[in-house]
Amino acid sequence: MGAGFLVAMALPPWGFWPLAPIGIATLASLLRVDKRQRAVRGLAFGVSLFGLGCAWMFQLTAPGYVVVILLYSSMSATACVGARRGRWQLVSLVATYTLMEALRFSWPFGGVPVASLPITQAAGPLAPIARLGGPMLLTIATLFVGVAFASVLRHRSLAVISGAAVLLLVGLGNVIPHGHRVGSATIAYVQGGGKQGTRAKTDDAGLVFTRHLATTDLVNGPVDLVVWPENVVNVDSFTNSPERQAVAAQAARLNAPFAVGVTEDSDLGPTRFINAQVVVQTDGTLRDQYDKVRRVPFGEFMPMRGFLHSLGAPTDLVPRDAIAGTGPAIVEVPGLGKVGVMISWEVFFGGRGRDAAGSGGKVLLNPTNGASYVGTLLQTQQIASSRLRALESGRWVVQVAPTGFSAFVSPDGRVYQRSAQVEARVEKRTIDLREGFTPYRTIGDKPWVVLAAAVVFLTTRRKRPSEIDHDSHRTVVDQADLHVGSEAAGLH
Repeated sequence: MGAGFLVAMALPPWGFWPLAPIGIATLASLLRVDKRQRAVRGLAFGVSLFGLGCAWMFQLTAPGYVVVILLYSSMSATACVGARRGRWQLVSLVATYTLMEALRFSWPFGGVPVASLPITQAAGPLAPIARLGGPMLLTIATLFVGVAFASVLRHRSLAVISGAAVLLLVGLGNVIPHGHRVGSATIAYVQGGGKQGTRAKTDDAGLVFTRHLATTDLVNGPVDLVVWPENVVNVDSFTNSPERQAVAAQAARLNAPFAVGVTEDSDLGPTRFINAQVVVQTDGTLRDQYDKVRRVPFGEFMPMRGFLHSLGAPTDLVPRDAIAGTGPAIVEVPGLGKVGVMISWEVFFGGRGRDAAGSGGKVLLNPTNGASYVGTLLQTQQIASSRLRALESGRWVVQVAPTGFSAFVSPDGRVYQRSAQVEARVEKRTIDLREGFTPYRTIGDKPWVVLAAAVVFLTTRRKRPSEIDHDSHRTVVDQADLHVGSEAAGLH
């Protein structure tokens, strides 16, 4: 439980990043036991880590929070059981835990990649490793730092090799090419402010729009693009709405296009809707639109709706399901060209940033809506994720939320002009437009997952007599010595 607590304290908003490898080292030192005890200890580790790191889910769905904690803690237990005792146990733990994280990033319901090891390191010296191998390689590096701590007394050669390998990765991450400048643009974000803990079903969507429209009056030119958060416009049809006319008037005033978060009805019926970022040109016409691909389970769609309804679950809290988009993660913006878009939840997935940069995005936008959650747990983890996506893609990231946090994030992961929560705020910054790829954009996550699977296979095959771990061998020898000594004393 203490080891899991240490890793949780490395997550934002606490952000004590050195505690993550220390927590992993503590866990690793407790696994020289039988399978049942490894399972129990892995479960306890997961309950502590995910219970704290995913506490924001309780505001979304209390029963779902309990299910997620039990599921992810069981995954943690499985990873610890998979790290068999023996000389390769610590290396095996790195591989099994990496596979557990990879599974958690994609399953169930598309994955929930929060409270993860990469997020703990977004503000630490290991973060540039993300340029080389994204969240998976950063996970492996963090685990190996923990292994180095755990093995420094018993397996010094492993500690030295692990430490040297991680230092090499950090060095490469800092010097590896990660794109180049092709121009600049002045971008403004608009955070309308307002209270947290609001819901679209019970709160006034018109008030949210009015706040952002009024705050936009504070924007002064020249500016090349104005970005509004996710869900700020909530209408039946944006094309024929007064909201579009109001946005068009602001675009004409500033002589700059707007990227606006729009929620509107779908042609597929009253139980479906579209969550999109729409580009409004200075003449009021709609230039382009990106429909959100990665939807929030139990937030934007209700998995197993019929089954849960039959059990009496409050499925009416999510009365409609969002339609998942299928297009590339970019929009065309007049004067800027292709701009990458990751709407809200999508910023937690490394693949969405890869898609945005790989499709030609010269800067990445992360319009989001954290207004449903009280506190800063999810919002600070999202800022950390924006830092990782900036490093992985070699692009600036502009994050904007209706009640915070909003910020500009540079390609080296630094955060600028971050807003406070609740406040109405406008910030403007001239940033580089960039092209080119990082190694992560080229190779992605799969090689690291395959490598972890191969290590698990090699380290969990049936043991030969020569591979008996040190502690087990010592126990056999001690028992033999006791038998011989007792016999010599005439006590056997």
